Amino acid sequence: MSLCAILALATILCSPLGARYQTEQTVTVGMRAQITQLILAGTKLVAKPIDDPNVPVVLRVLATYPHGSLFRYDLEYYALEPGLFDLRDYLTRKDGSSMTDLPQIPVNIKPVLPPGQFQPNNLVPTEPPSLGGYRGWMIAGGVLWVLGLFAILFVGHRRRSLEAATMVKPVTLADRLQPMVEAAQRGKLDAAGKAELERLLLTYWRRRAGLGDRKPGEALAELRKHADAGPLLRQLEEWLHHPRPRGDLDVNALLEPYRNAPAAETA
Repeated sequence: MSLCAILALATILCSPLGARYQTEQTVTVGMRAQITQLILAGTKLVAKPIDDPNVPVVLRVLATYPHGSLFRYDLEYYALEPGLFDLRDYLTRKDGSSMTDLPQIPVNIKPVLPPGQFQPNNLVPTEPPSLGGYRGWMIAGGVLWVLGLFAILFVGHRRRSLEAATMVKPVTLADRLQPMVEAAQRGKLDAAGKAELERLLLTYWRRRAGLGDRKPGEALAELRKHADAGPLLRQLEEWLHHPRPRGDLDVNALLEPYRNAPAAETA
């Protein structure tokens, strides 16, 4: 290599900025920016401590690399206000030596707002979004639950009321016998009523007492001696055949054995 070439290379390497940083960098307020592989002469540089909270530029030295007798730097910065700034103002020598041999490191910070505007544009009012998502589903589920509860209570109460209204106590044999027995007690039961009363009692007791194979006369003779069938049968004979039947007997007591007997058993 010729002597001229060596001298030219040495001049480039020893120049304050070498060939790494020759143009002004432009960014906007608040945006981070980096300058990498910046070659600067002199001893090692570090970022100045931030003593003033109103400092317009915040600078960090990300990395430092030896470069012969010089150093290469990776810098990062952001600005809090617009304007032209020199990053040299935010650097200092680690050993406290002079900074007069450093060239300018200019950065141009552009404002975010248009020129002459100092406040953001007013927000345009818009319709709020419709209610939805998880909260909407929870509200809808709660409404449906309440409606379902009311429906269950109302329908259940209505059904129980209808059942109570339509529930009819089944007719017992005692209900069927009572009018005829009371008429017989007063001596007012006609021949057809007497025949029907005897038929009902005989049909019921022949099934209950197992006398279905007996003739009616034999069955009646057996039933007059029966503990449950006997009292009413004997009393009926007295009412029906005695010229002066007693009227002070308790008809309810005579009908007690027939209170739980369905009237259909005499069909």
